[in-house]
Amino acid sequence: MKKSLLYICLVILACNAGCNDKDFLNVAPTNVLQNDQLWNDEGLILSVLADLYDRYPDRQTDVNNSPIPSMVVQTIDNWGEFARFDEAFASENGQYWRHGASDYPYVFPGMIVKGGAEVTYWDYAYIRELNIFIAKCGTSVKLKQEVKDRFIAEARYLRAVVYFEEVKRVGGVPLVLQPMEYDYKGDPAYLQHARAKESEIYDFVISEMDTVKKYLPSSPISKTRATVGLALATKARAALYAGSIAKHGVTTPQVSLPGGEVGIPLAKANEYYTIALNAAKELISSGSYSLYKKNSDNLTQNFISLFIDKGANPEVIFAKDFKLQSGRVQPWTLWSQPRSNAEEQQGGRLNPSLNLVQSFELLDNTFAPLNINAAGGGYMYYSDPLDLFANRDPRLAATVMLPGSDFKDKKLDIWAGYIRKNGEIVTGDNFGAKAKLEPGGPDVQVVGYDGPVNNLEFSAQSGFIVRKYMDPTVGSGRIGTQSEVWWIRYRYAEVLLNAAEAAFELAQPDVAAGYINQVRERAGFKIPLKATDITFDRIVHERKVELAFEGHEFWDMKRWRLAHKVWNGVKTNLTTNPGKSDESSTRVFALWPYKVYDPGSPNNGKYIFKQVLPGAVTSAHGFRLGNYYAAINDDIRSNNPKIVKNPNQ
Repeated sequence: MKKSLLYICLVILACNAGCNDKDFLNVAPTNVLQNDQLWNDEGLILSVLADLYDRYPDRQTDVNNSPIPSMVVQTIDNWGEFARFDEAFASENGQYWRHGASDYPYVFPGMIVKGGAEVTYWDYAYIRELNIFIAKCGTSVKLKQEVKDRFIAEARYLRAVVYFEEVKRVGGVPLVLQPMEYDYKGDPAYLQHARAKESEIYDFVISEMDTVKKYLPSSPISKTRATVGLALATKARAALYAGSIAKHGVTTPQVSLPGGEVGIPLAKANEYYTIALNAAKELISSGSYSLYKKNSDNLTQNFISLFIDKGANPEVIFAKDFKLQSGRVQPWTLWSQPRSNAEEQQGGRLNPSLNLVQSFELLDNTFAPLNINAAGGGYMYYSDPLDLFANRDPRLAATVMLPGSDFKDKKLDIWAGYIRKNGEIVTGDNFGAKAKLEPGGPDVQVVGYDGPVNNLEFSAQSGFIVRKYMDPTVGSGRIGTQSEVWWIRYRYAEVLLNAAEAAFELAQPDVAAGYINQVRERAGFKIPLKATDITFDRIVHERKVELAFEGHEFWDMKRWRLAHKVWNGVKTNLTTNPGKSDESSTRVFALWPYKVYDPGSPNNGKYIFKQVLPGAVTSAHGFRLGNYYAAINDDIRSNNPKIVKNPNQ
């Protein structure tokens, strides 16, 4: 449904001009909906509610398919945002700016340019429509009470989510819970509200989850509407965010306001962590959800299937669904499919970074850079490029397409050229380019059909292609078809990791180990972590590899106050300590395989690997303290003088 609530709730037109027939005036109009018609018809109310769900604040466009200010977020609708920092390289000419900017706009991630100035997420039009829905639905006299209660609870859930998304970006905002009406008397002061404290907005979100779960279904069958499980998962996430800001915010006192609109007192940290842990425990103990293990005999395939299996998926709590028959599809596979087997001349855009790839630890629970250089100097030689990644966390191959891996039953063709015995490189400047290896010899292929080729858009310039959420269905890589794979907003593994983090912060490392080991065991680790192994670095690492390309990286780094440390604007080399949470990672590195050309040598035809800095990576990512909270636009503050500026604005 593409009409907003305000257009659905039409006012009856006055029609008494030129007509004195009272009976005629009593005829109900047939081209408009009256309040009692709309708010007493379950089907009509559900259609309005569906529209409100469709505007959940992680979508790219509004009801008219126009960009929403600040809503450029990391989802499968918008691949480029995953290359904001160090998770991936953006292999498209129009996206190279992401790797050449020395720092980011003040308001990141609230994001699009409008009238020459960046804008932020401040969506009180949506909040107003939700407030109207809640108020009007409450007046219905014909709906069954349980139906009415559920509808209102769902709208209240969505309203709380909007406030959650706003507080994540700008801190405390005005808390408006009634549909305000202007009286046209010239003085709008009574409509102006001051910003609430940041903690008060988090408190509101948490409290609303406690309220709405009383009226939501407990069954986990629905994955696209609010349920008890979703309310608990949201409560746990919101409380964890608040607890993190309270604890780690003390390290950035510059990022606070004296009135509490930004910043949460340290004294509240344990209270929030306790709320987060208890909410997660309640969801876990319900037994309604579990980790996905349908393909437990193949751990890599199991993790791949988790994100594309819509059939009774026990891990998914809440998702944005797509369906070709309804005209709702997403282009993730179209954008980033391997060029070597692309269904159309599209693909290769999102290239996971070497920074991310080397973060996946070995199966003995240790961290180690990829073994590309021999101990005494020179290269390590591999008969199969996949051998380089052997004995690593199986989630790696399920998150990233590695050189030599398969997609849609065809092996990827990722290699950068031939390397001679003397170190000379023979390569080309296009997909599958050919050249001579010997003077007068035949032309042979000297670069993969997936690349990498430096600065060649759509080639695998990092040496990798994204795997998570990629659709193996025939047609998913075509412009006219695209993909029905859903976008998972909340899943059970995150709840376990939230519980682990909260327990760790509450000095319960044994409890934290229990939760984190469930996630790791599903991944394929045989050696459980002990309580003494649970550190903050471990918490950060586990979220990084489990939740890669799910839109968590920026928000985690922000709430932990690590963003300005890791993305510090200094041109650092690739870290050799990927398990350290505050190790700087400011440039996206690549790993390129080369075939050895050395006839007569036992290494002839084998692969070596070179660490590369792609040519488009010209600057270091710089995250300023001002990036922790988005700017509040001048027009917002002009219209409401009670709104105070954010710190560093």
